[in-house]
Amino acid sequence: MNPLPSPPSKTLLWQSLGLGLLALLLFCAGVYQQPIIGFDSRFVLFAKEMLRHGPGFFPTTYGQPYADYSSASTLLIWLFSLPSGQVSSLSAWLPTAIASALIVSLIYRLLAPYSRTWALLSVALLLLSNTFISETRAVSQDQLLAAVALAVFYLGYAHDHFAAPRRLWLIVLLLGLGFAIRGPIGLVIPTGMLCSYYLLNGQWRRLFGFGFSALLLLGACVALLLWLARLSGGQAFVDDVIRMQFMGRMDGSEGASDAFYYFTSSLGNYALAYPLAILAWIAVLLGRSRESGPALRLLRLCTAAGLVVMIGLSIPQAKKARYLLPMLPMAAMVAAYPFQVQQGRWFAWLRGLIQGLWLVLPGLLLIGLLLLRRKFPEQLEHLAPMLILLGLLQAVALAWLLKPRWRAVGLAYTAVLAVWASYIGVFEPVQRQLYDTQAFTEAALQLIQRDPAPLVLYGMGKDAKAIKFMVHLEQDMQPLFTDQPQALAQVPGPAWVVIDRNLLPSLHDSPLGQLKPALSGRFDKNDYLLLHIPAGSTPQP
Repeated sequence: MNPLPSPPSKTLLWQSLGLGLLALLLFCAGVYQQPIIGFDSRFVLFAKEMLRHGPGFFPTTYGQPYADYSSASTLLIWLFSLPSGQVSSLSAWLPTAIASALIVSLIYRLLAPYSRTWALLSVALLLLSNTFISETRAVSQDQLLAAVALAVFYLGYAHDHFAAPRRLWLIVLLLGLGFAIRGPIGLVIPTGMLCSYYLLNGQWRRLFGFGFSALLLLGACVALLLWLARLSGGQAFVDDVIRMQFMGRMDGSEGASDAFYYFTSSLGNYALAYPLAILAWIAVLLGRSRESGPALRLLRLCTAAGLVVMIGLSIPQAKKARYLLPMLPMAAMVAAYPFQVQQGRWFAWLRGLIQGLWLVLPGLLLIGLLLLRRKFPEQLEHLAPMLILLGLLQAVALAWLLKPRWRAVGLAYTAVLAVWASYIGVFEPVQRQLYDTQAFTEAALQLIQRDPAPLVLYGMGKDAKAIKFMVHLEQDMQPLFTDQPQALAQVPGPAWVVIDRNLLPSLHDSPLGQLKPALSGRFDKNDYLLLHIPAGSTPQP
Protein backbone atom coordinates (compact mmCIF):
# COMPACT_ATOMS: atom_id res chain seq x y z
CA MET A 1 0.00 0.00 0.00
CA ASN A 2 1.58 3.28 -1.10
CA PRO A 3 1.02 6.16 1.28
CA LEU A 4 -0.26 9.40 -0.10
CA PRO A 5 2.51 11.96 -0.69
CA SER A 6 3.43 14.29 2.16
CA PRO A 7 2.24 17.86 1.65
CA PRO A 8 4.46 20.95 1.85
CA SER A 9 4.77 22.47 5.33
CA LYS A 10 2.48 25.45 4.66
CA THR A 11 -0.14 23.17 3.16
CA LEU A 12 0.29 20.88 6.15
CA LEU A 13 -0.46 23.76 8.51
CA TRP A 14 -3.69 24.65 6.74
CA GLN A 15 -4.72 21.01 6.46
CA SER A 16 -4.22 20.42 10.18
CA LEU A 17 -6.16 23.58 11.06
CA GLY A 18 -8.96 22.63 8.66
CA LEU A 19 -9.17 19.11 10.09
CA GLY A 20 -9.25 20.52 13.60
CA LEU A 21 -12.05 22.93 12.66
CA LEU A 22 -14.11 20.13 11.11
CA ALA A 23 -13.58 18.09 14.26
CA LEU A 24 -14.69 21.03 16.43
CA LEU A 25 -17.91 21.35 14.44
CA LEU A 26 -18.55 17.63 14.94
CA PHE A 27 -17.82 17.85 18.67
CA CYS A 28 -20.25 20.77 19.11
CA ALA A 29 -23.07 19.39 16.93
CA GLY A 30 -26.43 19.64 18.68
CA VAL A 31 -24.90 20.77 21.98
CA TYR A 32 -26.73 24.03 22.73
CA GLN A 33 -29.26 23.94 25.59
CA GLN A 34 -28.91 20.24 26.32
CA PRO A 35 -29.88 19.41 29.91
CA ILE A 36 -26.97 19.10 32.33
CA ILE A 37 -26.55 15.68 33.92
CA GLY A 38 -23.98 13.62 35.81
CA PHE A 39 -20.45 14.82 36.51
CA ASP A 40 -20.95 17.94 34.40
CA SER A 41 -23.31 19.29 37.07
CA ARG A 42 -20.43 20.06 39.43
CA PHE A 43 -18.54 22.22 36.94
CA VAL A 44 -21.64 23.98 35.67
CA LEU A 45 -22.52 24.86 39.27
CA PHE A 46 -18.95 26.16 39.72
CA ALA A 47 -19.37 28.38 36.66
CA LYS A 48 -22.83 29.61 37.69
CA GLU A 49 -21.57 30.69 41.09
CA MET A 50 -18.59 32.35 39.40
CA LEU A 51 -20.96 34.29 37.14
CA ARG A 52 -22.93 35.46 40.17
CA HIS A 53 -20.01 36.33 42.45
CA GLY A 54 -17.00 36.82 40.18
CA PRO A 55 -13.89 34.67 39.68
CA GLY A 56 -11.63 33.47 42.46
CA PHE A 57 -8.65 31.18 42.94
CA PHE A 58 -10.90 28.17 43.62
CA PRO A 59 -14.41 27.38 42.40
CA THR A 60 -17.23 27.51 44.93
CA THR A 61 -20.28 25.49 45.87
CA TYR A 62 -22.88 26.89 48.26
CA GLY A 63 -20.67 29.99 48.39
CA GLN A 64 -17.71 28.08 49.87
CA PRO A 65 -14.40 27.32 48.06
CA TYR A 66 -14.08 23.79 46.70
CA ALA A 67 -10.76 22.11 47.48
CA ASP A 68 -10.50 19.44 44.78
CA TYR A 69 -9.80 21.78 41.85
CA SER A 70 -8.35 25.17 41.11
CA SER A 71 -10.41 27.65 39.11
CA ALA A 72 -8.56 27.18 35.79
CA SER A 73 -11.09 25.00 33.95
CA THR A 74 -14.03 26.86 35.51
CA LEU A 75 -12.56 30.16 34.31
CA LEU A 76 -12.66 28.86 30.74
CA ILE A 77 -16.35 27.99 31.07
CA TRP A 78 -16.97 31.37 32.72
CA LEU A 79 -15.27 33.20 29.83
CA PHE A 80 -17.35 31.38 27.21
CA SER A 81 -20.51 32.07 29.25
CA LEU A 82 -19.93 35.82 29.61
CA PRO A 83 -21.35 36.82 26.17
CA SER A 84 -24.74 35.25 26.91
CA GLY A 85 -24.66 35.87 30.66
CA GLN A 86 -25.57 32.28 31.42
CA VAL A 87 -23.94 28.87 31.51
CA SER A 88 -25.23 26.59 28.77
CA SER A 89 -24.16 23.12 27.71
CA LEU A 90 -22.33 24.74 24.78
CA SER A 91 -20.30 27.15 26.92
CA ALA A 92 -19.59 24.34 29.40
CA TRP A 93 -18.42 21.85 26.77
CA LEU A 94 -16.61 24.27 24.47
CA PRO A 95 -13.23 24.19 26.30
CA THR A 96 -13.20 20.39 26.07
CA ALA A 97 -14.26 20.44 22.43
CA ILE A 98 -11.48 22.88 21.56
CA ALA A 99 -8.94 20.70 23.40
CA SER A 100 -10.15 17.64 21.48
CA ALA A 101 -9.91 19.51 18.18
CA LEU A 102 -6.37 20.56 19.11
CA ILE A 103 -5.47 16.90 19.69
CA VAL A 104 -6.80 16.08 16.21
CA SER A 105 -4.68 18.85 14.64
CA LEU A 106 -1.53 17.84 16.52
CA ILE A 107 -1.84 14.17 15.54
CA TYR A 108 -2.14 15.21 11.92
CA ARG A 109 0.81 17.62 12.18
CA LEU A 110 2.93 14.92 13.79
CA LEU A 111 2.24 12.11 11.30
CA ALA A 112 1.39 13.77 7.98
CA PRO A 113 5.05 14.49 7.07
CA TYR A 114 5.49 10.71 6.95
CA SER A 115 2.09 9.72 5.56
CA ARG A 116 -1.25 11.48 5.29
CA THR A 117 -2.91 8.08 5.36
CA TRP A 118 -1.28 7.24 8.68
CA ALA A 119 -2.26 10.65 10.04
CA LEU A 120 -5.89 10.48 8.92
CA LEU A 121 -6.39 6.93 10.15
CA SER A 122 -4.84 7.76 13.53
CA VAL A 123 -7.37 10.57 13.88
CA ALA A 124 -10.16 8.19 12.86
CA LEU A 125 -9.15 5.63 15.51
CA LEU A 126 -9.03 8.42 18.08
CA LEU A 127 -12.56 9.49 17.13
CA LEU A 128 -13.78 5.89 17.37
CA SER A 129 -12.53 5.34 20.94
CA ASN A 130 -15.21 5.09 23.62
CA THR A 131 -13.83 7.34 26.33
CA PHE A 132 -12.76 10.01 23.86
CA ILE A 133 -16.32 10.27 22.53
CA SER A 134 -17.97 10.48 25.94
CA GLU A 135 -15.40 12.89 27.41
CA THR A 136 -15.37 15.19 24.38
CA ARG A 137 -19.12 15.70 24.78
CA ALA A 138 -18.72 16.70 28.42
CA VAL A 139 -16.79 18.91 30.81
CA SER A 140 -13.47 17.07 31.01
CA GLN A 141 -10.34 18.35 32.72
CA ASP A 142 -8.56 15.16 31.65
CA GLN A 143 -9.23 15.95 27.99
CA LEU A 144 -7.72 19.39 28.51
CA LEU A 145 -4.69 17.71 30.05
CA ALA A 146 -4.46 15.29 27.12
CA ALA A 147 -4.18 18.26 24.75
CA VAL A 148 -1.50 19.88 26.94
CA ALA A 149 0.51 16.64 27.16
CA LEU A 150 0.38 15.98 23.41
CA ALA A 151 1.40 19.60 22.71
CA VAL A 152 4.45 19.24 24.98
CA PHE A 153 5.44 15.97 23.27
CA TYR A 154 4.92 17.52 19.83
CA LEU A 155 7.09 20.56 20.63
CA GLY A 156 9.94 18.32 21.74
CA TYR A 157 9.66 16.11 18.67
CA ALA A 158 9.17 18.94 16.16
CA HIS A 159 12.32 20.70 17.32
CA ASP A 160 14.46 17.65 16.49
CA HIS A 161 12.71 16.38 13.37
CA PHE A 162 10.87 19.26 11.71
CA ALA A 163 13.46 22.00 12.31
CA ALA A 164 10.96 23.88 14.47
CA PRO A 165 12.08 26.38 17.14
CA ARG A 166 12.60 24.77 20.52
CA ARG A 167 10.13 27.10 22.32
CA LEU A 168 11.14 26.20 25.87
CA TRP A 169 9.06 29.10 27.15
CA LEU A 170 5.95 27.53 25.61
CA ILE A 171 6.71 24.14 27.13
CA VAL A 172 7.08 25.73 30.57
CA LEU A 173 3.83 27.65 30.04
CA LEU A 174 2.05 24.43 29.07
CA LEU A 175 3.36 22.64 32.15
CA GLY A 176 2.06 25.47 34.32
CA LEU A 177 -1.29 25.27 32.52
CA GLY A 178 -1.40 21.52 33.10
CA PHE A 179 -0.88 22.06 36.82
CA ALA A 180 -3.54 24.76 36.93
CA ILE A 181 -6.04 22.46 35.21
CA ARG A 182 -5.33 19.14 36.91
CA GLY A 183 -3.09 19.81 39.89
CA PRO A 184 0.25 17.99 40.35
CA ILE A 185 -0.70 15.21 37.94
CA GLY A 186 -1.24 17.85 35.26
CA LEU A 187 2.44 18.76 35.37
CA VAL A 188 3.87 15.29 36.00
CA ILE A 189 2.19 13.57 33.02
CA PRO A 190 3.44 15.86 30.20
CA THR A 191 6.85 16.02 31.91
CA GLY A 192 7.06 12.22 31.96
CA MET A 193 6.06 11.97 28.30
CA LEU A 194 8.74 14.42 27.15
CA CYS A 195 11.34 12.83 29.44
CA SER A 196 10.61 9.44 27.84
CA TYR A 197 11.33 11.05 24.46
CA TYR A 198 14.69 12.39 25.65
CA LEU A 199 15.53 9.04 27.27
CA LEU A 200 14.94 6.95 24.13
CA ASN A 201 16.93 9.42 22.06
CA GLY A 202 19.83 9.37 24.49
CA GLN A 203 19.59 13.12 25.06
CA TRP A 204 20.87 12.90 28.62
CA ARG A 205 21.64 16.58 29.13
CA ARG A 206 18.14 17.58 28.05
CA LEU A 207 16.63 14.74 30.08
CA PHE A 208 18.22 15.76 33.36
CA GLY A 209 18.01 19.50 32.65
CA PHE A 210 14.34 19.38 31.74
CA GLY A 211 13.48 16.91 34.50
CA PHE A 212 15.16 19.02 37.19
CA SER A 213 13.55 22.22 35.86
CA ALA A 214 10.13 20.55 35.86
CA LEU A 215 10.72 19.40 39.46
CA LEU A 216 11.49 22.98 40.51
CA LEU A 217 8.40 24.20 38.65
CA LEU A 218 6.29 21.55 40.41
CA GLY A 219 7.55 22.72 43.79
CA ALA A 220 6.83 26.35 42.92
CA CYS A 221 3.33 25.48 41.67
CA VAL A 222 2.54 23.46 44.80
CA ALA A 223 3.72 26.30 47.03
CA LEU A 224 1.63 28.80 45.05
CA LEU A 225 -1.43 26.52 45.20
CA LEU A 226 -1.20 26.15 48.99
CA TRP A 227 -0.63 29.90 49.44
CA LEU A 228 -3.73 30.65 47.34
CA ALA A 229 -5.64 28.04 49.35
CA ARG A 230 -4.67 29.81 52.58
CA LEU A 231 -5.86 33.12 51.16
CA SER A 232 -9.15 31.53 50.08
CA GLY A 233 -10.08 29.62 53.22
CA GLY A 234 -7.39 29.57 55.88
CA GLN A 235 -5.48 26.58 57.25
CA ALA A 236 -8.54 24.32 57.31
CA PHE A 237 -9.00 24.81 53.58
CA VAL A 238 -5.27 24.18 52.99
CA ASP A 239 -5.67 20.85 54.78
CA ASP A 240 -8.64 20.02 52.54
CA VAL A 241 -6.61 20.85 49.41
CA ILE A 242 -3.75 18.61 50.56
CA ARG A 243 -6.17 15.79 51.37
CA MET A 244 -8.19 15.99 48.16
CA GLN A 245 -5.56 16.91 45.55
CA PHE A 246 -2.59 14.99 46.97
CA MET A 247 -3.08 12.39 49.69
CA GLY A 248 -6.59 11.27 48.78
CA ARG A 249 -5.54 10.19 45.29
CA MET A 250 -2.35 8.49 46.44
CA ASP A 251 -3.69 6.52 49.41
CA GLY A 252 -6.95 5.42 47.82
CA SER A 253 -9.28 7.25 50.21
CA GLU A 254 -10.94 8.80 47.13
CA GLY A 255 -11.54 5.32 45.66
CA ALA A 256 -9.02 2.59 44.90
CA SER A 257 -8.43 0.08 42.09
CA ASP A 258 -5.90 -2.69 41.49
CA ALA A 259 -2.49 -1.94 40.03
CA PHE A 260 -3.31 -3.37 36.58
CA TYR A 261 -6.65 -1.58 36.25
CA TYR A 262 -5.59 0.64 33.35
CA PHE A 263 -3.95 -2.17 31.39
CA THR A 264 -7.04 -4.39 31.52
CA SER A 265 -9.99 -1.98 31.60
CA SER A 266 -8.62 0.01 28.64
CA LEU A 267 -9.42 -2.91 26.34
CA GLY A 268 -13.02 -1.72 26.55
CA ASN A 269 -12.77 1.87 27.74
CA TYR A 270 -10.29 2.84 25.01
CA ALA A 271 -11.42 0.58 22.19
CA LEU A 272 -10.76 0.68 19.29
CA ALA A 273 -7.37 2.37 19.65
CA TYR A 274 -5.88 0.59 22.67
CA PRO A 275 -6.53 -3.07 21.73
CA LEU A 276 -5.51 -2.39 18.11
CA ALA A 277 -2.30 -0.74 19.35
CA ILE A 278 -1.45 -3.98 21.18
CA LEU A 279 -2.10 -5.96 17.99
CA ALA A 280 0.06 -3.53 16.01
CA TRP A 281 3.02 -4.14 18.31
CA ILE A 282 2.44 -7.90 18.14
CA ALA A 283 2.67 -7.56 14.35
CA VAL A 284 5.90 -5.57 14.69
CA LEU A 285 7.45 -8.23 16.93
CA LEU A 286 6.22 -11.22 14.93
CA GLY A 287 7.25 -9.65 11.64
CA ARG A 288 10.83 -9.26 12.91
CA SER A 289 11.01 -6.14 10.82
CA ARG A 290 14.48 -4.66 10.41
CA GLU A 291 13.05 -1.33 9.39
CA SER A 292 14.75 1.48 11.29
CA GLY A 293 13.28 4.53 9.57
CA PRO A 294 11.78 7.58 11.28
CA ALA A 295 8.26 6.10 11.27
CA LEU A 296 9.30 3.11 13.40
CA ARG A 297 11.30 5.37 15.71
CA LEU A 298 8.24 7.57 16.13
CA LEU A 299 6.21 4.44 16.87
CA ARG A 300 8.60 3.57 19.70
CA LEU A 301 8.52 7.10 21.07
CA CYS A 302 4.71 7.16 21.08
CA THR A 303 4.61 3.77 22.76
CA ALA A 304 7.05 4.87 25.46
CA ALA A 305 5.10 8.07 26.12
CA GLY A 306 1.84 6.13 26.39
CA LEU A 307 3.40 3.57 28.75
CA VAL A 308 4.77 6.35 30.95
CA VAL A 309 1.22 7.62 31.41
CA MET A 310 -0.21 4.15 32.12
CA ILE A 311 2.53 3.13 34.53
CA GLY A 312 2.69 6.51 36.25
CA LEU A 313 -1.06 6.66 36.82
CA SER A 314 -1.06 3.07 38.11
CA ILE A 315 0.97 4.14 41.16
CA PRO A 316 -1.78 6.23 42.86
CA GLN A 317 -4.54 4.11 44.38
CA ALA A 318 -7.34 6.29 42.97
CA LYS A 319 -7.98 5.28 39.35
CA LYS A 320 -10.70 6.28 36.90
CA ALA A 321 -10.94 5.55 33.19
CA ARG A 322 -10.92 9.21 32.19
CA TYR A 323 -7.58 9.84 33.94
CA LEU A 324 -5.87 7.88 31.16
CA LEU A 325 -6.94 10.19 28.32
CA PRO A 326 -3.39 11.57 27.75
CA MET A 327 -2.40 8.06 26.66
CA LEU A 328 -5.07 7.79 23.96
CA PRO A 329 -3.48 9.91 21.17
CA MET A 330 -0.36 7.75 21.45
CA ALA A 331 -2.40 4.55 21.29
CA ALA A 332 -4.29 5.83 18.23
CA MET A 333 -1.06 6.59 16.36
CA VAL A 334 0.38 3.16 17.21
CA ALA A 335 -2.87 1.42 16.23
CA ALA A 336 -2.81 3.00 12.75
CA TYR A 337 0.84 2.08 12.14
CA PRO A 338 0.01 -1.03 10.00
CA PHE A 339 -1.22 1.36 7.30
CA GLN A 340 2.20 3.01 7.22
CA VAL A 341 4.16 -0.25 6.75
CA GLN A 342 4.69 -1.40 3.16
CA GLN A 343 5.47 -5.06 3.71
CA GLY A 344 4.79 -7.87 6.14
CA ARG A 345 2.21 -10.63 6.26
CA TRP A 346 1.11 -9.76 9.80
CA PHE A 347 0.57 -6.12 8.92
CA ALA A 348 -1.46 -7.08 5.86
CA TRP A 349 -3.64 -9.33 8.01
CA LEU A 350 -4.10 -6.56 10.59
CA ARG A 351 -5.02 -4.01 7.90
CA GLY A 352 -7.66 -6.41 6.65
CA LEU A 353 -9.05 -6.91 10.17
CA ILE A 354 -9.26 -3.18 10.89
CA GLN A 355 -10.89 -2.38 7.56
CA GLY A 356 -13.33 -5.24 8.11
CA LEU A 357 -14.36 -3.70 11.42
CA TRP A 358 -14.87 -0.31 9.80
CA LEU A 359 -16.84 -1.92 6.96
CA VAL A 360 -19.44 -3.63 9.18
CA LEU A 361 -19.68 -0.98 11.91
CA PRO A 362 -22.66 0.94 10.44
CA GLY A 363 -24.58 -2.31 10.01
CA LEU A 364 -23.71 -3.48 13.52
CA LEU A 365 -24.95 -0.19 14.95
CA LEU A 366 -28.17 -0.51 12.96
CA ILE A 367 -28.79 -4.00 14.34
CA GLY A 368 -27.88 -2.87 17.86
CA LEU A 369 -30.38 -0.01 17.75
CA LEU A 370 -33.12 -2.36 16.59
CA LEU A 371 -32.41 -4.61 19.57
CA LEU A 372 -32.27 -1.69 22.00
CA ARG A 373 -35.62 -0.40 20.79
CA ARG A 374 -37.21 -3.46 22.38
CA LYS A 375 -35.64 -2.57 25.73
CA PHE A 376 -36.34 1.17 25.58
CA PRO A 377 -39.48 1.49 23.40
CA GLU A 378 -40.46 4.93 24.75
CA GLN A 379 -37.02 6.50 24.47
CA LEU A 380 -36.34 5.01 21.01
CA GLU A 381 -39.78 5.57 19.55
CA HIS A 382 -38.59 7.85 16.71
CA LEU A 383 -35.68 5.78 15.46
CA ALA A 384 -36.52 5.54 11.75
CA PRO A 385 -34.35 8.50 10.52
CA MET A 386 -31.28 7.12 12.28
CA LEU A 387 -31.87 3.64 10.89
CA ILE A 388 -32.13 5.07 7.38
CA LEU A 389 -28.91 7.07 7.88
CA LEU A 390 -27.03 4.01 9.12
CA GLY A 391 -28.34 2.02 6.17
CA LEU A 392 -27.05 4.67 3.77
CA LEU A 393 -23.68 4.77 5.51
CA GLN A 394 -23.45 0.99 5.23
CA ALA A 395 -24.06 1.28 1.50
CA VAL A 396 -21.35 3.97 1.27
CA ALA A 397 -18.96 1.70 3.16
CA LEU A 398 -19.55 -1.09 0.66
CA ALA A 399 -18.96 1.35 -2.18
CA TRP A 400 -15.50 2.20 -0.80
CA LEU A 401 -14.45 -1.38 -1.53
CA LEU A 402 -14.38 -0.38 -5.20
CA LYS A 403 -11.88 2.45 -4.54
CA PRO A 404 -8.61 0.77 -3.45
CA ARG A 405 -6.63 4.02 -3.23
CA TRP A 406 -9.09 5.64 -0.82
CA ARG A 407 -10.56 2.48 0.69
CA ALA A 408 -8.95 2.66 4.15
CA VAL A 409 -9.62 6.36 4.74
CA GLY A 410 -13.13 6.11 3.27
CA LEU A 411 -14.09 3.12 5.43
CA ALA A 412 -12.60 4.74 8.54
CA TYR A 413 -14.49 8.01 8.24
CA THR A 414 -17.72 6.32 7.23
CA ALA A 415 -17.44 4.40 10.49
CA VAL A 416 -16.70 7.66 12.33
CA LEU A 417 -19.85 9.25 10.94
CA ALA A 418 -21.91 6.19 11.89
CA VAL A 419 -20.62 6.09 15.47
CA TRP A 420 -20.91 9.82 16.13
CA ALA A 421 -24.35 10.04 14.52
CA SER A 422 -25.57 7.20 16.72
CA TYR A 423 -24.02 8.74 19.83
CA ILE A 424 -25.32 12.28 19.22
CA GLY A 425 -28.67 11.29 17.74
CA VAL A 426 -29.60 8.31 19.91
CA PHE A 427 -27.39 7.44 22.85
CA GLU A 428 -26.94 10.95 24.22
CA PRO A 429 -30.65 11.92 24.15
CA VAL A 430 -31.62 8.63 25.79
CA GLN A 431 -28.95 9.05 28.44
CA ARG A 432 -30.04 12.62 29.19
CA GLN A 433 -33.65 11.57 29.40
CA LEU A 434 -32.91 8.69 31.78
CA TYR A 435 -30.63 10.76 34.04
CA ASP A 436 -32.50 14.06 33.78
CA THR A 437 -32.66 16.18 36.93
CA GLN A 438 -33.91 19.43 35.42
CA ALA A 439 -37.62 18.65 35.08
CA PHE A 440 -38.09 17.60 38.72
CA THR A 441 -35.95 20.44 40.05
CA GLU A 442 -37.79 23.15 38.09
CA ALA A 443 -41.19 21.77 39.14
CA ALA A 444 -40.04 21.68 42.77
CA LEU A 445 -38.74 25.25 42.59
CA GLN A 446 -42.09 26.51 41.30
CA LEU A 447 -43.83 25.06 44.37
CA ILE A 448 -41.16 26.39 46.73
CA GLN A 449 -41.37 29.91 45.26
CA ARG A 450 -45.16 29.96 45.69
CA ASP A 451 -44.82 29.13 49.39
CA PRO A 452 -41.27 30.08 50.45
CA ALA A 453 -39.79 28.00 53.26
CA PRO A 454 -36.44 26.39 54.12
CA LEU A 455 -35.37 23.53 51.84
CA VAL A 456 -34.08 20.24 53.25
CA LEU A 457 -32.23 17.78 51.01
CA TYR A 458 -32.62 14.43 52.72
CA GLY A 459 -30.18 11.63 51.91
CA MET A 460 -28.61 13.70 49.12
CA GLY A 461 -24.84 14.07 49.58
CA LYS A 462 -23.71 17.68 49.62
CA ASP A 463 -21.14 16.85 46.94
CA ALA A 464 -23.21 14.24 45.08
CA LYS A 465 -26.97 14.20 44.39
CA ALA A 466 -27.45 17.65 45.87
CA ILE A 467 -25.15 19.16 43.23
CA LYS A 468 -27.47 17.80 40.53
CA PHE A 469 -30.38 19.61 42.17
CA MET A 470 -28.57 22.88 42.88
CA VAL A 471 -27.15 23.19 39.36
CA HIS A 472 -30.56 24.14 37.98
CA LEU A 473 -31.05 27.07 40.37
CA GLU A 474 -30.46 30.58 39.06
CA GLN A 475 -29.96 32.10 42.50
CA ASP A 476 -28.01 31.30 45.65
CA MET A 477 -29.67 28.98 48.13
CA GLN A 478 -28.42 27.37 51.33
CA PRO A 479 -30.38 24.14 51.83
CA LEU A 480 -30.19 22.01 54.96
CA PHE A 481 -28.59 18.58 54.63
CA THR A 482 -29.37 15.48 56.64
CA ASP A 483 -29.56 11.73 56.19
CA GLN A 484 -30.89 10.87 59.65
CA PRO A 485 -34.65 10.52 60.36
CA GLN A 486 -34.13 11.91 63.87
CA ALA A 487 -32.49 15.06 62.52
CA LEU A 488 -35.23 15.52 59.92
CA ALA A 489 -37.87 15.19 62.62
CA GLN A 490 -36.31 18.15 64.40
CA VAL A 491 -36.93 20.50 61.45
CA PRO A 492 -39.77 22.92 62.33
CA GLY A 493 -42.47 23.77 59.81
CA PRO A 494 -42.91 25.21 57.36
CA ALA A 495 -40.24 23.48 55.29
CA TRP A 496 -39.79 21.61 52.03
CA VAL A 497 -38.08 18.22 51.88
CA VAL A 498 -36.62 16.55 48.78
CA ILE A 499 -36.27 12.81 49.30
CA ASP A 500 -35.74 9.61 47.33
CA ARG A 501 -38.94 7.54 47.35
CA ASN A 502 -36.91 4.50 48.47
CA LEU A 503 -35.98 6.36 51.67
CA LEU A 504 -39.58 7.15 52.58
CA PRO A 505 -40.08 3.93 54.61
CA SER A 506 -37.37 5.14 57.02
CA LEU A 507 -39.75 7.98 58.04
CA HIS A 508 -42.79 5.79 58.74
CA ASP A 509 -42.29 5.98 62.50
CA SER A 510 -42.53 9.78 62.41
CA PRO A 511 -45.37 12.12 61.37
CA LEU A 512 -43.34 13.00 58.27
CA GLY A 513 -43.99 9.53 56.93
CA GLN A 514 -47.70 10.33 56.74
CA LEU A 515 -47.27 13.47 54.61
CA LYS A 516 -48.77 13.40 51.15
CA PRO A 517 -46.12 14.23 48.51
CA ALA A 518 -46.55 17.66 46.94
CA LEU A 519 -44.59 16.46 43.90
CA SER A 520 -43.23 13.21 42.56
CA GLY A 521 -41.03 12.64 39.53
CA ARG A 522 -37.89 11.14 38.06
CA PHE A 523 -34.57 12.53 39.23
CA ASP A 524 -31.26 11.03 38.09
CA LYS A 525 -32.94 7.72 37.14
CA ASN A 526 -34.69 7.44 40.53
CA ASP A 527 -38.13 8.35 41.84
CA TYR A 528 -38.01 11.45 44.03
CA LEU A 529 -40.61 13.24 46.14
CA LEU A 530 -41.09 16.78 47.41
CA LEU A 531 -42.72 16.85 50.84
CA HIS A 532 -44.13 19.94 52.51
CA ILE A 533 -43.95 20.23 56.30
CA PRO A 534 -46.81 22.61 57.15
CA ALA A 535 -46.51 25.64 59.37
CA GLY A 536 -47.16 24.93 63.02
CA SER A 537 -45.41 21.56 62.97
CA THR A 538 -43.19 21.24 66.03
CA PRO A 539 -39.98 19.25 66.21
CA GLN A 540 -40.22 15.87 67.88
CA PRO A 541 -38.51 15.63 71.25
